[in-house]
Amino acid sequence: MTIKQVARRLRFVGIFLLLGVMGVGGKSIAAQAAPASQAQAATPPASETHAKGDISGNWQGTLQTPQRALRIILQVTKTDKGWAAKMYSIDQGPQPFSATSITTDGATVKYAVDMIGGNYEGKLSPDGNSIVGTWTQGPNPLPLTFVRATKETAWEIPAPPPPLKLMPADADPSFDVATIKPNNSGATSMQGLTVNGRNFATRASSLQDLISFSYGIQAKQIVGGPDWLDKDRYDIAAVPDIDGAPNPEQVRSMIRKLLADRFKLTFHKEKRDMSAYVLTVAKSGQKLTPTERKGPLPGIGFRPMPGGLMLNMINGTMADLTGFLQIIVLDRPVVDRTELKDKFDLVVKFTPDETQFHGHPPKLPGAASSGGSSGSSGSAAPTPETTESFPDLFQAFQQQLGLKLDTEKTAVDVIAIDHVEKPSAN
Repeated sequence: MTIKQVARRLRFVGIFLLLGVMGVGGKSIAAQAAPASQAQAATPPASETHAKGDISGNWQGTLQTPQRALRIILQVTKTDKGWAAKMYSIDQGPQPFSATSITTDGATVKYAVDMIGGNYEGKLSPDGNSIVGTWTQGPNPLPLTFVRATKETAWEIPAPPPPLKLMPADADPSFDVATIKPNNSGATSMQGLTVNGRNFATRASSLQDLISFSYGIQAKQIVGGPDWLDKDRYDIAAVPDIDGAPNPEQVRSMIRKLLADRFKLTFHKEKRDMSAYVLTVAKSGQKLTPTERKGPLPGIGFRPMPGGLMLNMINGTMADLTGFLQIIVLDRPVVDRTELKDKFDLVVKFTPDETQFHGHPPKLPGAASSGGSSGSSGSAAPTPETTESFPDLFQAFQQQLGLKLDTEKTAVDVIAIDHVEKPSAN
């Protein structure tokens, strides 16, 4: 997924959930590149000499991917606490990514961008005008040399696109046209739910997925359905009957209407005591970062990486986070009791267990295959990156976010299905 796509798209998938303004997971920054004509030759290094260890200023370099070349800009500033940096992939869009950290140790320069699972390490030249190193985002590191930009050589950062036209907040949209087709791929979880502008689509979604998402409940809160409720999977393509990009509640409302119209879904609600996870702020206090993003839609996703999974949220509320956890990750409802009302950006790294992701946690990089031969002489020795694991989800939330997930039996809403049919023909 390119940075430009990231800023536009809403996606809900078995590997990540994106609700609009920002996306993470999926393809790396190097997975899709601009046409070759947009990539420029390497910038000649600046001629002046800089103070030892001074990396402040504008840097640029070309990342040569297997497909094409991408121009990368790194803006570094000095702060009271050290260094700060923003990175741009200008052939993929104008969106900056703030570095989670940037450090120097002698001539070694390192920075990380957790939101896209990337990191860089390089060596600063003696004159301070170039950094020769490697960009890593996934299993295959790529060489990347930065040189200082001057007024004459600096690449232009593209202008941001015009604001997306939003659907009126008081609008009550329905899908004007909707196509539902069986998906026989063998998928065991929903592979995508996207809103791109006005175009809505799902891939390998079950009726259970659609009910869970549109009513904001966990699968265990759906009772009385047929055995195909979570087995039959569908691809859906639809367009709203009102112009403009919908907000999250309008998306859920349109899906609810589709379920009633095409699946003939009727039900009644009950209250039942059920084991649930309760999200609260830890005694040490929350460690969340208020978002700087604009727009009505959040973005939530995760990416497998050495050591476990990295979960990201951009422009999201605690309700967005608990909704993602209960539908995708955890095996029971998640109740938000943080009393946090703002929108936040967050990154948390954890190791999943066998109870999560509906019993099918994503395969982690470096994980041994259960069917492999234990005596293969061609096996590579494990590296520190593949043997060092992140903490479990509950420890990670408390240590990295200042949030607690505790189990509690509590009253929750349950949808008891009275009637449902397989979807009507298109």
